[in-house]
Amino acid sequence: GILVYIKLGSPIIFKQERPGKDGKIFKMYKFRTMLDSYNKFGEALPDEERLTKFGKILRSTSLDELPELFNILKGDMSIVGPRPVVEKELIEYGDRVDKFLSVKPGAMGLWQASGRSEIQYPERADLEISYVDHADLWFDFKILFMTVFAIFKGDGAM
Repeated sequence: GILVYIKLGSPIIFKQERPGKDGKIFKMYKFRTMLDSYNKFGEALPDEERLTKFGKILRSTSLDELPELFNILKGDMSIVGPRPVVEKELIEYGDRVDKFLSVKPGAMGLWQASGRSEIQYPERADLEISYVDHADLWFDFKILFMTVFAIFKGDGAM
């Protein structure tokens, strides 16, 4: 948090509304990875121009997601489950959206464990629905270890 403040300023925490279990909206917390930079018209610059080298390191190591522990403690998220998406991405799940929203989102998920940003929709949606269909304690442990391995290996790092 101190390094985020030194490198990127305030606020340290990025908050974004996400749909959770049964579509209930919650605020998801992450460490900030981008600068607040605007053009002469007051519009935010593209993400690629605002994402800093430090922010890329936070994202590639998933350290930006540490504040999600607060979401887990609050009960908005679980440790393992489908990764929460922004509301406009729910359309990607089509007629399976209710199934996707039938469980708590997770700080770690099958999509993330399988390659993170290298995997696009609809394969991401298929993986997350597969989690809902096969969720159990042993599968959660498998995803937990797969995620840690993917992070250390650098799979899907931004």
